[in-house]
Amino acid sequence: MSFQVEGNLLLIIFVSYFGTKLHRPIMIGVGCVVMGLGCFLQSLPHFLMGRYEYESTVSVSGNLSSNSFLCMENGTQIFKPTEDPSECVKEVKSLMWVYVLVGNIIRGIGETPIMPLGISYIEDFAKSENSPLYIGLIETGAIIGPLIGLSLASFCANVYVDIESVNTDDLTITPTDTRWVGAWWIGFLICAGVNVLTAIPFFFLPKTLPKEGLEHNAEIIKNDKEKQEDVKKKRDGITKDFLPFMKSLLCNPIYMLFILISVLQFNAFVSMISFMPKYMEQHYGKSASEAIFLLGIYNFPPICIGYIVGGLFMKKFKITVVQAAHIGCWLSFTEYLLHFLCFFMICDSSSVAGITTSYEGIHQNLHVKNFLADCNMDCNCPTKVWDPVCGDNGLSYMSACLAGCETSSGTGRKMVFQNCSCIRTPGNSSAVLGLCDKGKDCSMMLQYFLILSVFSSFIFSLSAIPGYMVLLRFVKPEEKSLGVGLHAFCTRVFAGIPAPIYFGALVDYTCLHWGTLKCGESGACRIYDSNSFRYIYLGLPAAIRGSSYIPAFLILFIFRKYRLSEENASSETMLVAKYKGKENEGKEVDQNAKVLNDDELKTKL
Repeated sequence: MSFQVEGNLLLIIFVSYFGTKLHRPIMIGVGCVVMGLGCFLQSLPHFLMGRYEYESTVSVSGNLSSNSFLCMENGTQIFKPTEDPSECVKEVKSLMWVYVLVGNIIRGIGETPIMPLGISYIEDFAKSENSPLYIGLIETGAIIGPLIGLSLASFCANVYVDIESVNTDDLTITPTDTRWVGAWWIGFLICAGVNVLTAIPFFFLPKTLPKEGLEHNAEIIKNDKEKQEDVKKKRDGITKDFLPFMKSLLCNPIYMLFILISVLQFNAFVSMISFMPKYMEQHYGKSASEAIFLLGIYNFPPICIGYIVGGLFMKKFKITVVQAAHIGCWLSFTEYLLHFLCFFMICDSSSVAGITTSYEGIHQNLHVKNFLADCNMDCNCPTKVWDPVCGDNGLSYMSACLAGCETSSGTGRKMVFQNCSCIRTPGNSSAVLGLCDKGKDCSMMLQYFLILSVFSSFIFSLSAIPGYMVLLRFVKPEEKSLGVGLHAFCTRVFAGIPAPIYFGALVDYTCLHWGTLKCGESGACRIYDSNSFRYIYLGLPAAIRGSSYIPAFLILFIFRKYRLSEENASSETMLVAKYKGKENEGKEVDQNAKVLNDDELKTKL
């Protein structure tokens, strides 16, 4: 994601500015084609690299001629760090990551013109009262896309990565296992084709459109033509206005405060969305496929509805910019308060002997790990390999060997281990592959968490369109595209890139056991401290979002300072014109506003 953002940052400000002087629909179409190329490059490593090998003490082929994965004196492990240094050197020097890097950068470059040029294109040719609805529909489309993408990702995550070359019946892991890798490459290939097909209609859109509702007004059409002539004359010095426009935007206090709010809110949003599947995996015991599916189904439809309802509400009641600021702020703050209810939806960490509990099932200090006990001391078990089994006593173990199991039956995922000395239950103590389920109480907590996320997503999306209209209406028309681009640039630089990095680093501190790669170094985290993970996942975004309401309330204070209200549209018009930098633009913002006399204007401004 960070590399894609970097590709976007290379061009976004320049495309946002120069794009308004070129054919915007064609530039958007070209961007879609470039995105398709980037997606295709990202899928190539799967076809150029070998099969995925996961750490396991059990033979993937299911051949039981050797019981080296069970509790035996002088036993050996099937999966162990390679003793051939050349294989490790070859693995380290693999350049497959270059395809992902270049593909992400190209995707970011292709994405650059879509939102800045698309929104300015609509804002330029739509009625002012219809603009919020149209932008709401665009934002809805931007949510429907990820919803479809998450559904596709859920399907791909449930399919084994090497589905075309491996017999899945021989696998000893399931999609709920942290070692499982889904068929990620299928999604990129599909997205590449869809992006190219999406580009086609944009090449047939006109460069300019008549202003909506004024198609038959001869005087307006004449004025539009005169404006277009002026624009053509200015193209001789196409770069002349860039620095003045940037200075005007940077000196606009409402605009800059809105950017600060967006950066803080986006930091929290990116962190929570990026790590929400992992949070549901670790805290509620769901597979990656289930977590991605639940994220899409429970969060994105309410967001789509919220965008549409927000746009319709502003169109129906002709909400002014000041009213929009109040609506956006207080709705967002209401959703922020609801967020704290998530702290009460608790599930304990998985009970794994030697990590979170003792072999007697008693919770232990998470910083002290005792992988060996009297029941498995003589089994010569590997203590780094993660190949968990669930005992019929409800306790999980890092491997069948560490559970003290001496015999096994079945193959693949249906393998069952018997005579497990560490599983102290009456009769033939046995275990099966995988971690134990977290129970009905945890499933109920997950339902509460998802229901709360539905309401939170809907309320937050209701505030988005009013807030976005504040951004657009306090920027000059000729600076609108650059303003949108600069806004996107700042959110990506100060939130899109750093948020996943620092948030991921903090989450890593909650890891209780790291996996082992082929060459012996640490791999991905296999199990987290559930409570610490919860405090970081919920607490850090809450703190960041809380600070964002300081500039939000400051904007409301500025409005209050000038004593604006919905009954005094003329004074609001002049305030908008003031922060845009031109008083004459007040007439364009509200054609029905009454002109203030000079003395009253001086008093208000």
